[in-house]
Amino acid sequence: MIDHRLRAVKDRVLGPMARRLAAMRVGAGWLTAAGMAASVASGVLAWRGLSWWALAAFGLGRLLDGLDGAVARRAATASDLGGYLDQLADTVGYAAVPIGLAAGGGSAGAWAACAILLATFFVNIVSWAYLAALAEKRGAGAAAQGVSTSIVMPTGLVEGAETIVLYGLMLAVPGWFVGWAWAMAVLVAFTVVHRVAWAVRHLR
Repeated sequence: MIDHRLRAVKDRVLGPMARRLAAMRVGAGWLTAAGMAASVASGVLAWRGLSWWALAAFGLGRLLDGLDGAVARRAATASDLGGYLDQLADTVGYAAVPIGLAAGGGSAGAWAACAILLATFFVNIVSWAYLAALAEKRGAGAAAQGVSTSIVMPTGLVEGAETIVLYGLMLAVPGWFVGWAWAMAVLVAFTVVHRVAWAVRHLR
């Protein structure tokens, strides 16, 4: 919901670090891989009950995810392949965390909440990815809007910033995982409905 407003802030805050990493010839692809590994590690740590380590690993993963594209642009190595792999890595990380929390909780309720949350993610990916593809097809994509990302993601109630906050709450207080997972699933479902309503109005 606020990702587009935070993009300039993120670029300004991470800019000095991105410049330094680019000058050191740190490859953006390695940052993408390291970010995914940190997010997967967060899920494993959550499974083992190491809540604060899991939160720290997740934060590291999100930091690296914010840096990979910035480094690629500063090093003039940005590519469609890099954008594709970045999205794939994000998806792996966002699946690993709730699975780890459900495994750590071990109850049927935790696994049910995890399953419903991931199901809404599955539908949500289709809701934004297909709209992004149609925007490119219609000449209204990233280049037309003047953004630095590979594609333009349609806005929604739950985007990257909201996901980071909600995941942070789940990891910090794993006992609340079931409640937060259900709440997030409802919010993601509303996001899907909002995008479908937009599509019905604008894609006829």
